[in-house]
Order: sequence, then C-alpha cells, then structure tokens
Amino acid sequence: MKSFLKSFTAMALALSFSGQAIAQVKEIGAGEGQVNIVAWAGYLERGETDPKFDWITKFEEASGCKVNVKTANTSDEMVALMNEGGFDLVTASGDASLRLIAGKRVQPINIDLVKSWSTIDDRLKDAPWHTVDGVHYGVPYMWGPNVLMYNTNVFKEAPKSWSVVFEETNLPDGKSNKGRVQAYDGPIHVADAANYLMAHKPDLGIKNPYELNEDQYKAALDLLRAQRTLVGRYWHDAMIQIDDFKNEGVVASGSWPFQVNLLQRDKQPIASVIPEEGVTGWADTTMMHVDSANPNCAYMWMEHSLASNLQSDLSVWFGANPAVPAACTDGRGMQTKEGCTTNGMDDFEKVKFWTTPTSKCATQGDKCVPYYRWVSDYIGVIGGR
Repeated sequence: MKSFLKSFTAMALALSFSGQAIAQVKEIGAGEGQVNIVAWAGYLERGETDPKFDWITKFEEASGCKVNVKTANTSDEMVALMNEGGFDLVTASGDASLRLIAGKRVQPINIDLVKSWSTIDDRLKDAPWHTVDGVHYGVPYMWGPNVLMYNTNVFKEAPKSWSVVFEETNLPDGKSNKGRVQAYDGPIHVADAANYLMAHKPDLGIKNPYELNEDQYKAALDLLRAQRTLVGRYWHDAMIQIDDFKNEGVVASGSWPFQVNLLQRDKQPIASVIPEEGVTGWADTTMMHVDSANPNCAYMWMEHSLASNLQSDLSVWFGANPAVPAACTDGRGMQTKEGCTTNGMDDFEKVKFWTTPTSKCATQGDKCVPYYRWVSDYIGVIGGR
C-alpha cells in the first residue's frame, strides 16, 4: 500500500509541462508482430464473450500484429502499469491521461499518420485531457456517463436521486439500503460525492467536482464516510460487480453502461438512469507509451480503432458513445442514430468528465486539494477511517 501511495503521490503533485513536445514516429513501417495494450474491461473484444463483437481478429489478420490485452480496473492501475513499462498503448480516462503526460510516460501522436483523424468528433479532437499546448497525446476512443444501475424488482420506477447510494434509507421494497449498495473503488469517486453535494448543499459553493477547497473536500469525505456504513462491497472489477447484482443481493450502485448491457443481455432485472444531480463520466483516449517497443503496430491499431464499424459495434457493446459520429448513422456497424441518442450522444455538455485534481485550478486559484490527497484519504475512507 505504501508503494502504491508513493507512486501516485509522485505522479499527482503538480502537473507541469515544459517545452514543445514532438512526435517520435515520422512514418509507419512494417509491423513488429504484436501490440500490447492496457484497456478497460470490454474495450477490446475478440468474440470470446459474444461472437458478434470482435474487432481484433480481422485486425490481426490484416496487420500481422497480435493484440495482447491487459485489463485494468481503475485509472490508478493504468498509471501504475504504464509506469512499469512493457506496454505500447493504454485506453486512458481523463483522470489518468494528464498524469501520464506530466510523468512523460506517453509520447505525442503524429496525427498526420492517423488517416481517419478528420472523422473524430470535433468535441474530442482538442480535448484538454489529451491535448497540451496544442500537442496531441492520444487518439479519442469512446466516452460515456457513470450511470446509476438498479434492480427493477426493487425499484419499480427509476430512482430520481443518487441518495439511494449515499444516504441510509428504506428502498421501495421496504428494506434498508444498508449492505445492498456499492461504490466505486477508486479515489475519483470523491468527485461523485462532490457532484451530489453540489445539488444538496449548494451553500458549500462547489462549482466543479474536481476542484475542491478544504471545506468542500472535507464535506465530500464526510459524505463518503457515511456511505461506508451502507456499502456492501467497493467494486472495481466489472465482472465481479455483475456477479454481485446477480447473486449477492446488490440492488443499486454507480456503474458503467457495460455492466448494464451484459446484465440485460442475461435477462436480469436491471436498468440504469442518470439521476437529477447529473453524472460524472469518462472520455477515453488511446495513448502511446514513450518507450513503445512496437510503434508501427501501435499506429496501425490507433487507425483501426477509428473505423466506424468498430466504433459502432463498441458503442452498442459498451452502451457508450463513439469518438466517430458517423458510427451512429452510416450503417457499417450495429449502432443507430436512435441508439446513440439513448447512450447520451447529445448530452456531452451535461457530463462532468473525469480529470486529475490539481492544487491550482480555475475555480479556487491555488487552494484546490490535489489528487495525491484524494488517493490517501480515500484509502482511509474504505478502511473505515
């Protein structure tokens, strides 16, 4: 635990960027035979879970690059793996990407070598979680909200508020929520608490759930400590959460559309909602390790990842939104315009995307609580302190 904390403390002190970085790769040569990718669960499918969803096999056949996948369950785990090295790419969320850039773990991308760059959603091309001083450090992949997943046998109507996981209450079946809800096992969950407080304690003056002064941060931790008495398990493994909803009596939790989709495909009584307080969310970027051993295969994969049929099928599979808008409408994959609307394609401005908290921030000047504090204090919350 000490080495874990030390690693993220060092990475999250002060994000400073100096000098104009230059992409290392000038042209794409022959593939090296493999590409090693750190990815979220469900992001890289080869038909093993469901034969209809496979965007790896044909890439391997066409490129000669074998895709080796290491699944990571949290952004902190992704940062740790990239620090260790041995990987070419990572599908990093906004609370990891700037840390990777600041720590010089990823390299600038030569977008001239990514032929499908022009097809990317304009809202994502220059997004601040992968673009620094005009330099791109990744290729957008997918984005979506952190939804409230619930059991429809318990909730005949969708819960309107996140209160069902933050405050002790009797649920519609007349039983307490104590021991029947979950929370995410990652420091970024502090932002979910802050987002809840923005609506329920406006006197705190929270403007951004990732930019908290000491009083706001203390209020968020107090809420999380109260939540600790309700949580049956902190989840970080999507498959374990799925099993908990099936077999362990869990009835409500923050989750990803991925788990919702898999449970619904399994005919489980599961649905999801964006509550009245709004949601945090993630916009993920494929980023390349500074010491990638397989840069040609890595660039081939980044180009492949923007194919609209891949983006379309991934959007259906994960219940999220493609980085390529045409994937919603061009008919090359399974997704439709209506499906993208359901997934929130038009709600981009409503999602408070994960980002790395820093001591200097737009709403608090230099009085924000930095991420290394979030890490150590959330470990304490989970441990009952």
